[in-house]
Amino acid sequence: MTEPVAAPAPIIAVEHLTKSVVDATGSLDILRDVDFRLYPRETVAIVGASGSGKSTLLAIVAGLDTPSKGTVRLDGEDIFALDEDARAALRARKVGFVFQSFQLMGGLTALENVMLPLELAGRSDARRAATEMLGRVGLGQRLQHYPRVLSGGEQQRVALARAFVVEPAVLLADEPTGSLDFATGENVMELMFELNRERGTTLVLVTHDRAIAARCDRRISIEAGTIG
Repeated sequence: MTEPVAAPAPIIAVEHLTKSVVDATGSLDILRDVDFRLYPRETVAIVGASGSGKSTLLAIVAGLDTPSKGTVRLDGEDIFALDEDARAALRARKVGFVFQSFQLMGGLTALENVMLPLELAGRSDARRAATEMLGRVGLGQRLQHYPRVLSGGEQQRVALARAFVVEPAVLLADEPTGSLDFATGENVMELMFELNRERGTTLVLVTHDRAIAARCDRRISIEAGTIG
């Protein structure tokens, strides 16, 4: 008799998240009882209009913001049971980020930007790994260039290289093509999906672009802080 195949454990478990803030008009719920699971190698789009709560949700999943209620488990570990330093260390080991505004260090070259997370992790092969990764994203001739002399598309490819070079279990991307023209954005997204397939990462992509969302395995729609 064949043994049943066990279902994979989720890489991310979002458990009944609520995020509330208080302003002059009273309490406002940004997120309300959000609950879902993400699995290894999935590509998942979180979609919704501006102000729907999707970027706040991504920040909480990353442990960069804290919920009012509920929690997030990353590879089985409750990230909000950790102190801030331990949470940052877990994030450095398991999570990569790509932002709309690139978030590169202006005083560092492309190579130094990609080396940085490897050096912080104590990797002795930081230069070699960063050089190879920049070559993979088509920037092998731009290693010593600073962000200010790179185009928007080139800067986002540096950001992709920096995110993937640490071989994260999860890549979180917040409107990664929002600062790019259509053609450049298409090229960046194609590269992101290629790298994701090659490295077996779980990709969580916040976007308002339905065409980009349609390329993902699954879509999570959020409206007024709740999952639809």
